[in-house]
Amino acid sequence: MSYLNLPLLHIFHLVAERGSFQAVANELSLPRSSISKKIRQLEDFVGQPLIKRSTRQLHLTEVGLNLLAGTDDLTRILSNMHDVIEETQAIPKGKVKISASMLMGQRFLIPLLSKFRKRYPEIALEISFKDENVDFLTEKVDIAIRIGCLPDSSLIARQIGTKQWGWFASERYLLERGYPKYPHELKQYDCLAFGNITNTFNCWPFQDKYGHTETIEVTPAIKTDNSRALVDMACEGLGIIMIDPAFISEEIKIGKLTPVLPEWGHPDTSPINLVCLGQRTKAAQVVWQFLLEHF
Repeated sequence: MSYLNLPLLHIFHLVAERGSFQAVANELSLPRSSISKKIRQLEDFVGQPLIKRSTRQLHLTEVGLNLLAGTDDLTRILSNMHDVIEETQAIPKGKVKISASMLMGQRFLIPLLSKFRKRYPEIALEISFKDENVDFLTEKVDIAIRIGCLPDSSLIARQIGTKQWGWFASERYLLERGYPKYPHELKQYDCLAFGNITNTFNCWPFQDKYGHTETIEVTPAIKTDNSRALVDMACEGLGIIMIDPAFISEEIKIGKLTPVLPEWGHPDTSPINLVCLGQRTKAAQVVWQFLLEHF
């Protein structure tokens, strides 16, 4: 059994609507002769002429009119199918891997996930919470949130914030040990520091209201490579931490942590960057844009 060729029917429908071989040829970016040839192929299949040709205009034969009436519904179906395919292709899909520090993820990334999932349910997220920078290629990371300047110039970065610094401890600890008045006094306190195999952040710089700076090298009572654990230990009254107050806003609000040396500031700030490789998948681009809009 032979069936009508759908592309030929589509071209016939266009010719009947436009009333011109040339108009259809221009619309489909095909030679006029190609359109004429396809109509002849359809006429050969039907076995009768479909179009009366003249130098000025085209007229459908009775068979052509009947065929056109039958193709109206078919054209609508094909148009709907095309719209569905385009809509499906427009829906971002795929897996995107994100890397962020423990506190950055907890405080800023996780609260955005519900909104993201509702908007882009077809994108699967894999999130790695680590307090050290990851290698994009080795760990197959698409997007990372990093603090500080980037040594790798092959990465694309957009600044989404600025990291500030302050010193905090539980009120219980400060009541037991007393409130320090000057930075150098911290050497007599239990200081909790973030550190890993290569670095220990135990040099704490201070700046007074006149712009004078002083750096104190503390000996950590406890060192950890987990920023969340660092905050928890401070809340338990184990000592003083240096951290961005934005990361502990809830602990400050409910009174778990109290500022130490509030009249002193930190002389430096660090950029918070959204980072990716030069080439991104469509799904990764969607995540990238979403994070830029919501941070």
